[in-house]
Amino acid sequence: MGAVERPGKFEDHRWVGDKRTLVVYDVDNLADASIIDELMEAGTFASFGPDTLVEARNRGYRPFNGTGF
Repeated sequence: MGAVERPGKFEDHRWVGDKRTLVVYDVDNLADASIIDELMEAGTFASFGPDTLVEARNRGYRPFNGTGF
């Protein structure tokens, strides 16, 4: 997988979540930029502090597995 360009609001964040599905995306290892584009357009994104998968999981998010579910 390749890296998707990080969205402007999240240029310092690797992990971006979708509040609708509680799926978290690793922007640095995501091949399909349209996923993040749609998320930004919908306005249902979330970031985590600290910016780690562990923190995203602590908040109930699960990693994107290619299907979103």
